[in-house]
Amino acid sequence: MKLIYPACFYPCEEGGYTVVFTDLPGCVTEGDTLTVAMEMAVDAASGWLLTSVEENNQLPKATNIKNVIPDEYENGFVTLIGVDLDEYSQKHGNKAIKKTLTIPAWLNTIAEVNNVNFSQVLQNALKDQLGINS
Repeated sequence: MKLIYPACFYPCEEGGYTVVFTDLPGCVTEGDTLTVAMEMAVDAASGWLLTSVEENNQLPKATNIKNVIPDEYENGFVTLIGVDLDEYSQKHGNKAIKKTLTIPAWLNTIAEVNNVNFSQVLQNALKDQLGINS
């Protein structure tokens, strides 16, 4: 899922930029240069949005960039930040999801005697089946 949100960039007196997302409450970051601030903005917004998804919260609607006016500081500007939430969640998402499955009783007994971690075995098998290296 690709999302775009407006971000306000404010130059800092000591150099660099502070970035604020008006649609993502509490989502603030900064960078020593404009390039770093842009990278940090993508990461901060991605983390904020992934957390929201993992907690089953509805994602906020992005405000039209024409309606976002930087305030608080002089020389602030607004730009759009794009987030690829699917890509970010593959790298950083760790929310566990409970799955119910069925195996033969005899296999369950042998696995329990051998202290098999069923979740780990399933994760490894799925990664192998899907060709995921990690």
